[in-house]
Amino acid sequence: MNRTAFTSSRKLDHLRICLEEEIESGNTGFEEIRLVHNALPSCDMDTLDLSTDFLGHRLGSPLFISAMTGGHPETKVVNEVLAQAAQKFRLGIGVGSQRAAIENDDLVDTFSIVRDTAPDAFIVGNLGIVQLRDHGIEWAETAVEMIDADALAIHLNFLQEAIQPEGDHNATGCLKAIEELCTSLSVPVIIKETGCGISEETARLCYHAGASCVDVGGYGGSSWSAIESFRAVKGETDGDQRLSDLGLLFKEWGIPTAVSVSEVVRCGGPVIASGGIRTGIDIAKALTLGAQLGGMALPLLKPACDGIQALSDKIEAIEQQLRIALFLTGHTRVSEMKDTRWYTAGPASHMTHKKII
Repeated sequence: MNRTAFTSSRKLDHLRICLEEEIESGNTGFEEIRLVHNALPSCDMDTLDLSTDFLGHRLGSPLFISAMTGGHPETKVVNEVLAQAAQKFRLGIGVGSQRAAIENDDLVDTFSIVRDTAPDAFIVGNLGIVQLRDHGIEWAETAVEMIDADALAIHLNFLQEAIQPEGDHNATGCLKAIEELCTSLSVPVIIKETGCGISEETARLCYHAGASCVDVGGYGGSSWSAIESFRAVKGETDGDQRLSDLGLLFKEWGIPTAVSVSEVVRCGGPVIASGGIRTGIDIAKALTLGAQLGGMALPLLKPACDGIQALSDKIEAIEQQLRIALFLTGHTRVSEMKDTRWYTAGPASHMTHKKII
């Protein structure tokens, strides 16, 4: 199998494993956060405004459809349904890594279908940091042009790279590549982790390099370490028990999402909370910690595979949960959530900065 075909096949492997296997890592830290209840809210829940501004765009709510898929012919229909939802609910949406389509023009429509279906949506392109370092601004511009992207996410996935048999183990030159991209690209750059979280120190380097936003991609959601473990025994790398064992061992590696958000917001730049965000209450907690958006992938993937009605029902439920959380904390718009008092109970209380009652 040539390299391009291998990349495409790997995308389908990843999608299948996410749908069929248990690949979530553990607690995000949001479980331990309690928002202070307002027993006498002076507002009407049915008129609460969920809309929010993000990187110059007005979005219907802070729910962000995080990057999931693309790069294989069978993933096109999933991206189409996700895009239908983004257009319908005025949500931001990210696409999966565009590497396969950059290497093979035949796969471009598995990504471009997103812009075709959601002409008014805020769409984020996606390229790996290793590909950026090795191919530079040319690949980044191709990724943006492919979907007429409003921003470009550069994903950091070195745990996955460390476990993949075909992974790149050399992380040198990556920060310089980010700096060069941020000074040249015509759209904002988002730096995104993929399940291990981002520390305050790393976030400061990214913002200083010119990044417009950090997507924490914290521990607690889909684990690429676990995905690669399953792939090592059931996918393209079938039969490699050593890699499977490594994947399982490092499944517990990373910064819990709530802790990562708490660290990154100290830097002062826009933040997307992702990694184990499962409900509208989780989004409310992320906003309280200082994030602007709450990204979801796995919870939306399965209903997306069942069609636009199932996905719409899921999104409506999440937004209703968020609306109730706003109501019960006495707020009328999502921008006010950052002023909510909260406390923690459990191990995360030793890791996060919190407002004390």
